[in-house]
Amino acid sequence: MSEETLDKERRFHDTWAAAIDVDGIRVADYFEACTAPENRFILQQMGDIRGKLLLDLGCGAGENSVYFAQKGARCVAADYSPGMVEVALKLAQGNGVEIEGRTANAMALDFEENTFDFVYASNLLHHIPDPKMALREMHRVLKPGGKACFWDPLKHNPIINVYRRMATEVRTDDEQPLDIAIVNDIKALFSQTAWDTFWLGTLWIFLRFYLIEKVNPNQERYWKKIILEHQRLQPNYQRLEKIDRVLKQIPLMKPLAWNMAVVATK
Repeated sequence: MSEETLDKERRFHDTWAAAIDVDGIRVADYFEACTAPENRFILQQMGDIRGKLLLDLGCGAGENSVYFAQKGARCVAADYSPGMVEVALKLAQGNGVEIEGRTANAMALDFEENTFDFVYASNLLHHIPDPKMALREMHRVLKPGGKACFWDPLKHNPIINVYRRMATEVRTDDEQPLDIAIVNDIKALFSQTAWDTFWLGTLWIFLRFYLIEKVNPNQERYWKKIILEHQRLQPNYQRLEKIDRVLKQIPLMKPLAWNMAVVATK
């Protein structure tokens, strides 16, 4: 990735950071809401995090760092965007926890080998031109037995790909959703890998936003809206999630999911 493209990514996320209402962020929802199946899966795999050192890589607004700090972890919130790191620190202060903030390039982390018990990354790898390089960096900075926990969108679902082509103002041009084949690279790098995919029939909620509720995809980020409005969406989501469990048993259906979540042990 050229320096110009990196600067464009930084500017995009710095601009987004400047518009974030820190007081409006409900941290627990990003991990415990019905519409956060990726993080609910990750939490099941993580185990006890109290006293553990955790790198929140691509920390964004800091919901992840603050949540884990509330659960007793020692958190480093790192992002390529200085604006996002600043927001994360403000969010931590507002929630009465302490975290460390760092700017970082996920493909060349400025940390020693065997430093962290956990590396957590949400919606990060598809922003990176070489996700495998970022995975190797996660592996390098983890202690033996440490866990890399991350989730990202996949590239195979036609509905989501149409949404991406419409929502051009709330995403960067250079994003590259993952190929599900990256699971093989993860398994080759780590000693143990647990993974699953999410959002198949449940993607009806996105269609409802657009077709029925007439939500402009360039004015509201759908992937944020599902968290912010999880209580309203819960009855419909839970019915559709039962369908997803059946669909994922059908060969070749899992790649058609919107997101993939992974917990890989070094």
